[in-house]
Amino acid sequence: MAEQKMVVEDNWTNTAAGDVDGTPKKPPRKNKFAFACGILASMNSILLGYDVGVMSGANEYIKKDLGFSDVQIEILAGIINFYALIGSALAGRTSDLVGRRYTIVIAGAVFFAGALFMGFAMNFWFLMFGRFVAGIGMGYALMIAPVYTAEVAPASARGFLTSFPEVFINSGVLLGYVSNYAFSKLPLNLGWRFMLGLGAIPSIVLALGVLAMPESPRWLVLQGRLGEAKQVLYKTSDTKEEAELRLADIKEAAGIPLDCNEDRVQISKKKSSGSGVWRELFLHPTPAVRHVLIAAVGIHFFQQATGIDTVVLYSPRIFEKAGITSSDKKLLATVAVGFSKTICILVSTFYLDRLGRRPILLASVAGMIVSLVTLASVLAVVNSHPNEKLMWAIILCFIMVLTFVGSFSMGQGPIAWVYSSEIFPLRLRAQGSGICVAAITISGSFFLFASFAAISWVFFYTMLPETRGRTLEEMEVLFGSYHRWRSVAKKLEKNEIRVVTDRDKICNNEIQLPVTGQAEKAGT
Repeated sequence: MAEQKMVVEDNWTNTAAGDVDGTPKKPPRKNKFAFACGILASMNSILLGYDVGVMSGANEYIKKDLGFSDVQIEILAGIINFYALIGSALAGRTSDLVGRRYTIVIAGAVFFAGALFMGFAMNFWFLMFGRFVAGIGMGYALMIAPVYTAEVAPASARGFLTSFPEVFINSGVLLGYVSNYAFSKLPLNLGWRFMLGLGAIPSIVLALGVLAMPESPRWLVLQGRLGEAKQVLYKTSDTKEEAELRLADIKEAAGIPLDCNEDRVQISKKKSSGSGVWRELFLHPTPAVRHVLIAAVGIHFFQQATGIDTVVLYSPRIFEKAGITSSDKKLLATVAVGFSKTICILVSTFYLDRLGRRPILLASVAGMIVSLVTLASVLAVVNSHPNEKLMWAIILCFIMVLTFVGSFSMGQGPIAWVYSSEIFPLRLRAQGSGICVAAITISGSFFLFASFAAISWVFFYTMLPETRGRTLEEMEVLFGSYHRWRSVAKKLEKNEIRVVTDRDKICNNEIQLPVTGQAEKAGT
């Protein structure tokens, strides 16, 4: 260990030589080792993208081959989000116990098994079991990839490297679309099996690649393994000074004295195993932790609430609704969607650390709003002309789908992962990120429904007067006062407002003003 430390320090000394003569220092080169680690860890995310992309096309072939109903197909497509919720909840604690590196291995191995089960499924329940296993692996992958990358990456490239999970999600979607088109020519009983089973290949590559990856330095510090953490930081930092500053920050966050230079120190089991984290997050959070939790869960929730998964998963049906009826053309159109997602992600990848998170995020959401409104308007026009094929509407729908997924990929998609993985405190990061993943799975859907239900409750409470026991003539008075109906109802009960019936109007030739109770003669 001492010899290895000396070699590393000598290397740093040699690279710094020549700076003492007063010449300006060259900016340090980007760390290629950290770059490689970020790529390998982020490859986990390709599993999610591939499943979303491949199921959009495989659904039809599964339905025809096994005779499933539309309800069964919808359950198979959507249930994996619930299973991913379970996986992400387990992954946070697992990564605190066994380390980030071996959690990546677990994610790949579990998804590999799930892909094989799906490929060999002979009935609904066999396929459902395969979806369950793959979903657990997907939940592990979604949680661990951004956490590991953020903990390994130097500050100068953290946004760049932490956006890689979204890059690989988009790459996975594209691969899924290409797989659909490539295997659609095979016999019906083989095509969809190859589509689903092909997802096992990235898992194999990942399992081999992880052997060259170091453990997260932050996890090593939490285990008291300071010597190993220092070596990893030397390898993944741009300069020696940065490595030492990062180590000092991690030691301070872990409660280790800054002057402690031992290779191994004793850490309490509570800190090293991640126990008590949920209590700090939910039961007794500090104002800063509460703000972090709201921001992290919120950005992931809105990432999915905008409908990106719906557009990607059902893009063939959207194109069919617009007027594209050929199966080959629909699959080719979905391949174009995958290309749009993959290319536009490069915008944020290269500009996140230059322009910042907020400007790109706000521009991204603005583009999504415009494209969704335009898409909805064009589809409404198509619905009003059911017997006509509107070529301009087909082209515009196609462009708007590409614009929507492109706008998402250039900002909201990757920034959600970058932002949430860098704002949690060290001890809360793994399990906090697991909570964020839960926000984008099926629970996120129910949070969305709950949000609309909450809005409806406020609307009902504010705008809907009680009508029990009221005469029909009193309704006009109540509903003319909008949200002030309570004060009007009290005046009605105290007979402070006289309700004029149609008969009174005819007899007295007068009109009653509903709120003020003043009357004026008709025709005056």
